Amino acid sequence: MTLRSATPADAEAIKSIMDPVIETSTSSFSSLSRSTAEWAAFIEDRIAANRAFYVVEGEGHSVLGYASYEQFSPGNNGYRYTMEHSVYLTEGAQGKGLGRMLMIALIEHARSSGHHSMVAKIDASNNGSIAFHESLGFEVRGRLQEAGFKFDRWLDVVFMQKLL
Repeated sequence: MTLRSATPADAEAIKSIMDPVIETSTSSFSSLSRSTAEWAAFIEDRIAANRAFYVVEGEGHSVLGYASYEQFSPGNNGYRYTMEHSVYLTEGAQGKGLGRMLMIALIEHARSSGHHSMVAKIDASNNGSIAFHESLGFEVRGRLQEAGFKFDRWLDVVFMQKLL
């Protein structure tokens, strides 16, 4: 397995990871898929802002997952030291330590870039993601009831935080 910085050339692979997540799960509350061009622009924007955007590759250079972060509550400079992250893997890559590899690199990048904390917003029923984040030192800081809506139902969101 190889961990590396993402490039716009990874956009199609990242889209292929996210489309099934959007279509079938509440790991992302979004119901809108991005085009390959939108993903490429998204990656370019993160790189230009000195935000980490990593991918992990398997054999044959296939992208098995990605992780990235951006400022929590963008546009409000009071949150400029608090970052919100995303980490997603293909279904077959889960449970093999790749998410941990991505998150450790993300946390180290945020720390070395002078950020103070990282925040995760997680579907409250996603016990696996909550346990994963706890194993990395994140702590539950709050829960918003019925904050998201997907698949014709309201979803609670758990906020987790790690001080860097």
